[in-house]
Amino acid sequence: MELSIRRYQPHDAAIVWELHNLGLHMMGAHLGNGARDADVLAVEQHYLATGGEFLVGELARQVVVIGGLLPTGVGEAEVKRMRVHPDYWRHGLGEQMLLALEQRGRELGLKRLHLDTSVPQLPAQKLYVKHGYQEIGRGLIGTLEIIYYEKRLE
Repeated sequence: MELSIRRYQPHDAAIVWELHNLGLHMMGAHLGNGARDADVLAVEQHYLATGGEFLVGELARQVVVIGGLLPTGVGEAEVKRMRVHPDYWRHGLGEQMLLALEQRGRELGLKRLHLDTSVPQLPAQKLYVKHGYQEIGRGLIGTLEIIYYEKRLE
């Protein structure tokens, strides 16, 4: 099966919300839904209308991976909401999504991407380091230890 990556459409809202929550639950990183999830509930407003991007990846017309670029300043954005359905973990879909987001970032003229992930999310950490993201700090969100990364786009 070949992954097809495309821009988010309004009819994707329910599956994006589902994958967002499922991914966090499966990794033990879900802190409960609240104000910090507002972007997932309003993708068009937070990502698309602000000059960012939100992509979905489909296998056999089923959305199985998501990810976004949320503008955070001139020439920079945060990689957000990278989620892969657990049935498709370890198939390289997260890597394909990350590369698609980086390519879209270059097309948008971005020079720097940054992101965070929690300490329990070891596969995510390995993915980001493999693709040149460098740890720039750590912190806490609720009870979760968070690792912050950045990458310069060329």
